[in-house]
Amino acid sequence: MSMRFSLLAASAVLALATTTAFAAPQSSSSTAGHSTKLGQCSHANAGKTGADYKSAVAACMKGDSSAAAPAATKETQQQKMARCSKENAGKKGADYKAAEAACLKGS
Repeated sequence: MSMRFSLLAASAVLALATTTAFAAPQSSSSTAGHSTKLGQCSHANAGKTGADYKSAVAACMKGDSSAAAPAATKETQQQKMARCSKENAGKKGADYKAAEAACLKGS
């Protein structure tokens, strides 16, 4: 009889432990909200890099509305070269090179 009672008690403990171990976590909605906001902040600061990016995302996550709005995106080197080339389209030789260099340095 004591063997049956021991098995019954062990089964009850095992069933209780299994139920609590596989139960859904209660804070899953806050985790989903956090990752959604992180994605939005990351997307809003897509043009930034390094420490500038990290600080902008951190400020966005804290709710700082000024940091959440993306600043004017910085022109890439390729875009800058294309713009300067179009601006100096009629020039030739040394004049073109000098105007191109001044345009790339000034922008």
